[in-house]
Amino acid sequence: METIQLGIHHLPHDVVTDRKLLQESIYTDMRKNYYWSEDFSAAYYIAQAKAGFIAVTDYFEEEELLLPEIQFAYTLLDFEDLHISRKVRKLLQHKAPELVIGEELDEIADAIEMTHRNNWLTPKYLTMLKETKGKDQNFKVISAAIREENRLVAGEIGYIIGRTYTSLSGFTRRGKRYSNYGTAQLVLLARYLQKEDFAFWNLGQPYMAYKFALGAKVYERSEFLERWFKATEG
Repeated sequence: METIQLGIHHLPHDVVTDRKLLQESIYTDMRKNYYWSEDFSAAYYIAQAKAGFIAVTDYFEEEELLLPEIQFAYTLLDFEDLHISRKVRKLLQHKAPELVIGEELDEIADAIEMTHRNNWLTPKYLTMLKETKGKDQNFKVISAAIREENRLVAGEIGYIIGRTYTSLSGFTRRGKRYSNYGTAQLVLLARYLQKEDFAFWNLGQPYMAYKFALGAKVYERSEFLERWFKATEG
């Protein structure tokens, strides 16, 4: 594995758990964001998440690899900035959908697979997420979902570290009947996180319009990491 050349660098477990080394060789290097690992263990995944990486998957020569990314910038939602459109307010008032927070990963992962053409949340990744359960008291994978007439219509999977929540992937059912349900799920989740005294919501990459429509703002890597460690370790 050490001979693989992906144009990105290997990120071993002993590096991702060494804050001093991360600061000296990775956090300050603004030429690089993606790294790779063959390690799909729960311990590695928790460590890279705590270090501020957000991992997806990809394949190299038919081998599935984990790609932890220390992003150049992150999109964060501070809950006092939450914006709710008139259409979503109307849906919430008239339909009153209920947000269910739990650990129903399989059902939501299946819906994500059916919705997204290029889905990085593979069976191997999902197994890894499940294996993190109970491994660290400061890390928890959760699901968030809403239903219409007992049918799953929108949801996502993410993780809690300290007083932060990070989104991984989600879906909303297509069709006019389910218009605005995806945004409603996000709004209800934001309200839940605020009620539970979370510091902020980490929405990841700063390039999708719906994040800014919610009221999220962009933080450069160094700004993000300062806020991240205060909220995850404090």
